[in-house]
This record gives sequence, structure tokens and C-alpha cells, in this order.
Amino acid sequence: MAELSGRDIAFAQSLLIHEDAHVLAFNKPAGLAVQGGSGVSLSLEDLLGAFAKSNGKRPRLVHRLDRDTSGVIVAARTKPAAAFLSQAFAGRTAKKTYLAIVCGGAPEPREGEINLALKKSSRRGLDIMEPAADGQSALTRYATESAAASAALVALHPETGRMHQLRAHLAAIGRPIFGDGKYGGLFRLGAVEAPGLMLHAAALELPHPAGGLLRLSAPPPAAFAHAARSLELEFAASARP
Repeated sequence: MAELSGRDIAFAQSLLIHEDAHVLAFNKPAGLAVQGGSGVSLSLEDLLGAFAKSNGKRPRLVHRLDRDTSGVIVAARTKPAAAFLSQAFAGRTAKKTYLAIVCGGAPEPREGEINLALKKSSRRGLDIMEPAADGQSALTRYATESAAASAALVALHPETGRMHQLRAHLAAIGRPIFGDGKYGGLFRLGAVEAPGLMLHAAALELPHPAGGLLRLSAPPPAAFAHAARSLELEFAASARP
């Protein structure tokens, strides 16, 4: 991996929202890829080099966020912590909360669950997830925080962690995420343009390797908050930026 510049290190440190002997947590900006790949010059995984030990060992990510999703993401400082935290995600003891701006007003009902198995498919050469009887089980709980005629702010609690689960589930109930062209979301609602995919990982609660619970949260980015307010959507007190 390429050596990080001073600017890269400062950027990595600016994303840090929690640090202890076992765990690092970051507020990832939208547009920053979690891992390297085609067209990725710098990923969050690369930036973990800013927190490497003197022996060169780097923290390791224990879960993923889509490149265009912002919010809370966790890395482990040690191999035992990585195994412990990975099991928390695999065993569904990690509780995740996302915020999304969706097109079309409030879901019906305004609060409930989406229990639709998902299977990888291809549309116009793009990999997507679609509901399918023979797909992997996928469950999302949701609650409408605020609604207007053309959009709504929805809190999402995925019980499973399938690829694009929230995006595919919301599209399946006719409420695609604002700015999510891959799943049918609009890029403009009235006079308001989507600054990107309006999906934010707002909070995470998980067991800590040293005992107890670790509660992490990150306010929505300014562009997300501005889009919500322009659409006359109100944030709950706990989610205000």
C-alpha cells in the first residue's frame, strides 16, 4: 500500500469519532470507498495506516458501508477484537440505525417491517439485489420520522446485512432512496436536487471486546441535512445534525 501523506493522515484523524485500546470508529463521508478497487485511489482501509502500531500492524475493518453511504463504521485494533466484533455483526447482536430520505412521501404503513428475501441480479450491466423467493432472507424494520408530499425521512433498522439491503427493500415498497438511480430513486424532487445517495448510518450499538456496550453515533452530513430541510422534513431530537 502506498505511504500516506500528511494530508491523508490528518484526513483520517478528522473522521475518528471513537478510539480505545480495542476499537476505532469513524464517521465515513459519502464518496469514500471502504476498500480499494477499480477507480479507487484512496480508501478507508488505506487510511487505517494512520493508526498502525510501531510494528506496522494496522487496524482492520469488521463490517462495510457502500461507497455512497455516509456514517458510522468500526475497525478493530487487534486480531482478538476483530474476531469478537465480526461475530457481533454475524450474530446480529450489533444494532444498526440508518436514516434515509425516500421519494414519494411516507411509506404505508408509516412504521413496520420489510421481510423480503433478496438475490443478486443484473440490470443494464449493474449488479443489483432484487426480491426473490429463492434469495437470502432479509429483514428491515423502519419508522417514518417526518413526511411531506413528495418525500419522507425514515429511520431504518436492518436485522440482516445483505448487500444493498436497505436500498432494495425501500425500492420494493415503492419508496426508493432520494438520489439512488440504481434502484429507481429520483435525483430531483421539485426544486430540490439530490446531492448524492441520501442514506446515512446514524448509530451503532454493539458489545465491546472489553465488556459492556459501545454506543456510537454520527450526525447526518451537511448536504443530507440541507436536502431534508429543503424538502420540509424534520429531524428527531436524537438525530439532529
